[in-house]
Amino acid sequence: MTDLEVEPAVAAELFGDRIDVARSFTEALAREGEERGLIGPLELPRLWTRHILNSVIAAPLFDGSVADIGSGAGLPGLVLAIARPDVQWTLIEPMERRVTWLNEQVSALGLTNVNMVRARAEDVRPPEGFDVVTARAVSALRTLIPLTAPLVRDGGELTLLKGMNVANEIDAAQKQIKKFRLTNVRVEVLGEGVLSETTRVVRATVR
Repeated sequence: MTDLEVEPAVAAELFGDRIDVARSFTEALAREGEERGLIGPLELPRLWTRHILNSVIAAPLFDGSVADIGSGAGLPGLVLAIARPDVQWTLIEPMERRVTWLNEQVSALGLTNVNMVRARAEDVRPPEGFDVVTARAVSALRTLIPLTAPLVRDGGELTLLKGMNVANEIDAAQKQIKKFRLTNVRVEVLGEGVLSETTRVVRATVR
């Protein structure tokens, strides 16, 4: 793990008293992630900056019950569950080997606020809907909205972590935004002056 990025000083500020749990998860991901097909070989030197901090900076945006679609390595779902033990998280992931990894981490980290569901997002229909649904690096908005919006309760929110191209994605997803009755669609840039790489979040209310 000699290539693992040195933990940025801001990590302890963002995780507070949960920083030791975050370190344990990051070390496990660095140790096993490439071998288990969770992260690429080039990610270790930027694991904290590009992935862990990019996820945790959004932690204040969540409340109640939250679903993370396509949780993969646990980004952002496990990172957010570590940072926000007061929120109930459901991680939805179809691939068995990733679900195995996520379950191992939930157990190893002692997370009591995480529920695992092995399924495709389109096959999950919670009776009451989630307060918030999130996803990171899953697909473009026009594909992502039909997967995520049906999981949100009436008046709940989509909070989707996106990249630099987010404005173009919103333009390309106007049809889906109308079809799934999203209102107050906006982009929030998180971490300016705090992180070396900011995080862009698309937020919208689902009616």
